[in-house]
Amino acid sequence: MEAFSFHGYIHFYIFRLSGTGSEGATIRLYIEQYEKDPSKIGRLSHEALAPLVAAALKLSKMEEFTGRSAPTVIT
Repeated sequence: MEAFSFHGYIHFYIFRLSGTGSEGATIRLYIEQYEKDPSKIGRLSHEALAPLVAAALKLSKMEEFTGRSAPTVIT
């Protein structure tokens, strides 16, 4: 049996809008990044993903549209 190995780069982010009923809504940002350097795998997610978060927020103009400069919940 061969062992699977991936040799590419994957960085992506997805925005999801939910709860658009009569009041309030939630915008979720999902981010994932492939890391090939074993020495970087143990990093805290908020540190490792900071460049992708910054790019996603800048491209989406999230603060401009929502008036918020920080999330209310991070999971």
